[in-house]
Amino acid sequence: QVLLVESGGGLVQAGASLRLSCTASGRTFSNYVVGWFRQAHGKERVFVGSITWGGVSTDYADSVKGRFTISRDNTKNTAYLQMNTLKPEDTAVYYCAAARDPRPRRVPGSYDNWGQGTQVTVSS
Repeated sequence: QVLLVESGGGLVQAGASLRLSCTASGRTFSNYVVGWFRQAHGKERVFVGSITWGGVSTDYADSVKGRFTISRDNTKNTAYLQMNTLKPEDTAVYYCAAARDPRPRRVPGSYDNWGQGTQVTVSS
């Protein structure tokens, strides 16, 4: 298992930027695909994006494509979610998740390691 801890959430105004971090410990981080998910109040947890083991390939939900960027630094055991041009509808608890080979990568059930989540609130 790998332990994941998210940080960087907060309250911002629409149009602002935030960068979330997901720091891992316990296993070799580079052996894991990282996914980012979010869950708005009263709604299901949904896919935001993912990044492959070495960071070569990324995938994004249509709702965030062009605004959010996922990266990782395996030397620091950390993945990042850069969020730009934030909108009120981006308000949610954001989770990072990791799995050795999650399939399909957009489905939360494909991941077996989860962080505790960090709240992002975007005011209009």
